[in-house]
Amino acid sequence: MSSEGIEEKIGLETSGKKEEIVEKNGEGSNAKPVELVEHKHVEVADDIPPELEALLHTDPSHGLTSAEAQKRLEDFGRNELAEVKTNPILKFLSYFTGAIAYLIEISCIFAAIVQHWLDFGIILALLFVNAFIGFIEEARAESALDALKQTLALKAKVWRDGHFVEVDTAELVPGDIIGLRLGDIIPADARLLGISVTGGETEGTLSIDQSALTGESLPVEKKKGDTVYSSSIVKQGQMLAVVTKTGSNTFIGRAANLISITVEQGHFQKIVNAIGNFLILITVVLVSIIFIYQMVYFRNDPVKGNVFEVLGHVLVLTIAAIPVGLPTVLSVTMAVGAKQLAAKKVIVKRLTAVEEMASVSVLCSDKTGTLTLNELTFDEPYLCPGFTKSDILLYSYLSAEPGANDPIEYAVRTAAENELDILKNRPNSHEIPGYKVTAFIPFNPATKMTNATVANLNNNEVFKVAKGAPQVIIKLVGGDDDAVRAVNSLAIRGLRALGVARTFPDDPETYKLVGMISLLDPPRPDSAETIRLCNHYGVEVKMITGDQLIIAKEVAHRLGMNRVILDANHLVDPDKTEEEVTQHCERADGFAQVIPEHKYRVVELLQKRGLLVGMTGDGVNDAPALKKANVGIAVHGCTDAARSAADIVLLAPGLSTIVDGIMTSRAIFQRMRSYALYRITSTVHFLMFFFCITLIENWQMSAILLILIALLNDAATLVIAVDNAKISPRPDKWRLGQLIVLSLILGTLLTGVSFAHFYIARYVFNIDKDDQRLETIMYLHISSAPHFVIFSTRLSGYFWENLPSPVFFIAVLGTQVFAMFISIYGVLTAAIGWAWGVSIIVVSLLFFFVLDFVKVAVFKYWSFELTAKLWPTPKRKNKLRDRKLDRIYQERVTQSVAKVRKVVAITKVILAFQHSQKSKKRTIQ
Repeated sequence: MSSEGIEEKIGLETSGKKEEIVEKNGEGSNAKPVELVEHKHVEVADDIPPELEALLHTDPSHGLTSAEAQKRLEDFGRNELAEVKTNPILKFLSYFTGAIAYLIEISCIFAAIVQHWLDFGIILALLFVNAFIGFIEEARAESALDALKQTLALKAKVWRDGHFVEVDTAELVPGDIIGLRLGDIIPADARLLGISVTGGETEGTLSIDQSALTGESLPVEKKKGDTVYSSSIVKQGQMLAVVTKTGSNTFIGRAANLISITVEQGHFQKIVNAIGNFLILITVVLVSIIFIYQMVYFRNDPVKGNVFEVLGHVLVLTIAAIPVGLPTVLSVTMAVGAKQLAAKKVIVKRLTAVEEMASVSVLCSDKTGTLTLNELTFDEPYLCPGFTKSDILLYSYLSAEPGANDPIEYAVRTAAENELDILKNRPNSHEIPGYKVTAFIPFNPATKMTNATVANLNNNEVFKVAKGAPQVIIKLVGGDDDAVRAVNSLAIRGLRALGVARTFPDDPETYKLVGMISLLDPPRPDSAETIRLCNHYGVEVKMITGDQLIIAKEVAHRLGMNRVILDANHLVDPDKTEEEVTQHCERADGFAQVIPEHKYRVVELLQKRGLLVGMTGDGVNDAPALKKANVGIAVHGCTDAARSAADIVLLAPGLSTIVDGIMTSRAIFQRMRSYALYRITSTVHFLMFFFCITLIENWQMSAILLILIALLNDAATLVIAVDNAKISPRPDKWRLGQLIVLSLILGTLLTGVSFAHFYIARYVFNIDKDDQRLETIMYLHISSAPHFVIFSTRLSGYFWENLPSPVFFIAVLGTQVFAMFISIYGVLTAAIGWAWGVSIIVVSLLFFFVLDFVKVAVFKYWSFELTAKLWPTPKRKNKLRDRKLDRIYQERVTQSVAKVRKVVAITKVILAFQHSQKSKKRTIQ
């Protein structure tokens, strides 16, 4: 399909509707008046199985009997969420699992068997330090299911045995008749009966705030037959309802189930295990060969050939080779990063989320309360000729009900108090300077408007002001085609409109239209800039909201995002394959009218594409997706459910701290990757040299020197957590293939220079292999040469492009100066003097420069295309082809979008010109 075709299919589905409305409201047809286009609210369907439907026909005046309620309680269970507690002891023990941890534990057991108690103590200490760091940092995490339970109502009014009684919500069952009033938290999913709590029929509606469940920014009007969801709040009205679903079968219960099944292994743990498996493989293979060789070679020597003697030597070699400190160094690095983020009001609940955030390439964001403020505010109004913005604000305020618990009235009053000078600094907030409301008729669902009679105290004139639904006010003023077009224009953009009209003293019964108020849940002040910066750093932002499609598109437009927002039907379309649905997820800028299962599915499909996904949200409906995402981010003011399901919690309002989190996490990632590259290189070098030298020369280094190398070097590299880091402009990736190949190249070169030291000392300076000075020379070289490589592995470019921090430089250099003095003066080993000591350190430093140039060359020429050519597996070939096709597709889409935007801009200019011409004609008339 062409890019234009795809754009038409998935991104511009409403363009035809817009043209139809413009045509309908244009001047071309004088046969009939302009009609008001009302936006139809899309409600989430809730299927009721036939066997359950049969239980819902309870007599509203009597309710269930106690026996019926008890029987249904046994059949359907209690109206509460299943609770799964994690044993803290088992959680602590889980930190002792993983490839590297298992090898360290086996080494610990062998150390005890051969009675190397110093090694045993050191290994055991490192294991517990790593476990405690992870456990303590993550101990603050709360149970997501516990928090979901807190959002449920505790008591409910219900008809039982002919009496209207109060019961625990946990005892509600399908078929129960419950009463819902203003301010109630709805205790279970229920169907409205159209009967008032007092028992009479009612044509009224309930105004329900379900923003925390569905993400809808405006209260939803529910009438007889509609479903209301557990944990939503009644904002206006009262009515009886029959319970349809309880516990885990409710809307919120399904969200809880999604959270409980999300127990996948984290990305970071997979990476550490992959590195560990590689190192373990080469360690076990090479050390096993050495063990077998020495058992055979010393088979006739009762001392050297003793199995425990050989095992002890091999054990020391294993301990020195395996990255005992790898988990600890990475945990400390992430813990330091978590502390840095905490200073920026970003709280990290799961430590490994720090690393994973650096690799996030797609950020799925909830709209209501995350990208927007979750509060209705006054937007730019439509004004009739002769009236100003101040006029419509004043008249709206005069006709607003004081103290009404209504978001629309609150938005109107707040806007007027903030913008009108006469309402600022009033001595009495209940009075309006210069005006007095002498009579007031509050909002009535039948008339759909409020009406105020106002006296102007300056000239004693009396007039009336009406405010209400657009169609009502337009009818009140005798019709106005321009106002209808204005309301239709606002409706297309998802804005809520209210009409305002007033009378004049010379004709107190004739209303004249003042204009149309427009209301919208506006974007947060920093949302647009946050999205721009995320895109700048290679993170694509997708809006995923339960709100209406047209509202989502308007908010996307205001945030500077593309408006390719699809409705949730694209995610569950039976006519599309999973591959097609996944492509929609990748290419769309967002989804609207979604439920928690849809958000969860979007994250899941993107993850199956190999993408690391971040998710931001604040409501109960976001909790499953927050839990499923690689990095779940709960924003300021979020619900307990969202906070508990998330990995990261933002304490400051707005999203700007997400950018701080991305920057900090990428710096931490660079430190971790540089350490991993250094440690793998060091292990490869260590094993290759000792494997070859043992087989060729049967030469060994004393155990104390091997342990000293491992301890000093790993201890020094702990300070990499505070090293300077070069932040990547794109999402970071481990690229394990590249990491291991580069480690093998650097390790091989280091092995070569190690052999050079060994044989130069033996044959040029005639030091015998049994001479302890040779042991000291090799100790100092093996300690310093690989250790200086960490200055190179810090970044992909040349080391001088971003110099190390003073603390890190001093720590690394200090350990090698310490090793040099040990070698020069013969502490724990034979002395070699200043000449050898200084020469070895200088050679190690000079060779580090050589390795740095090799590293830059590898990074320069290494690419996925190169990998696919050198190792052309079918999977790599397909991936390379898909990348090329996607690049072509993106270019064509960009060109198509640019063309469409140009046409839209020209159309807006023409329409604006036509509107100004009409306004001039009306003014002249």
